[in-house]
Amino acid sequence: MNVRELMSNDVKSINSNSSVSDAAIEMRNLNVGVIPIVDSMQHVVGVITDRDIVLRCVAENCDLNSKKAHEVMSSHVMMVSPEADVNVASQMMADYQVRRLPVVENNQLVGILSLGDIATNDRCNCNFSKTLESISEK
Repeated sequence: MNVRELMSNDVKSINSNSSVSDAAIEMRNLNVGVIPIVDSMQHVVGVITDRDIVLRCVAENCDLNSKKAHEVMSSHVMMVSPEADVNVASQMMADYQVRRLPVVENNQLVGILSLGDIATNDRCNCNFSKTLESISEK
């Protein structure tokens, strides 16, 4: 099974100059914990997570409206192709201790694959418990 079969392809992104407040509002509105950060060509330059906001902004008492997404985002992002095998993506999640992978095709964001996408699919042969255990070690 490939990533395209499980990924969410209706993914919202923001640009790096968006405020942290805008990112948090998008997360709330979409009920997600991550927003990819893209440039004008839709190339992924980072991701901002709810954890990034808490640790890099809220805990430091910064102004969520003036702080920019690029100041808080994680810029070392593991990405996956929509044609990649889900087992490979699951192993990447375990190895890099991440719960979500942006899906990129022709250098452009086309979706996102989450641990939940893998866990809730009955057709997936992934070793979900091993992946979750590896991610939870962090």
